[in-house]
Amino acid sequence: MNEPANLVVRIILHIVGILLVMMAILILLKGLGLLLTIPDYVIWALVLLALGTGIIGGLRSSRK
Repeated sequence: MNEPANLVVRIILHIVGILLVMMAILILLKGLGLLLTIPDYVIWALVLLALGTGIIGGLRSSRK
């Protein structure tokens, strides 16, 4: 009964971790002046990528 809750927590932690890394990279690129403006569709694409990668990573780590 405790396994589904652990799976959800693991997936959420993967998603949050990926989002934090992506945001750190974006802030670094903006600070260096390499990235001046970011269109909204790029932000949404990165969020969706983080969600998908986090879900897959959480599911893969639960099978170990």
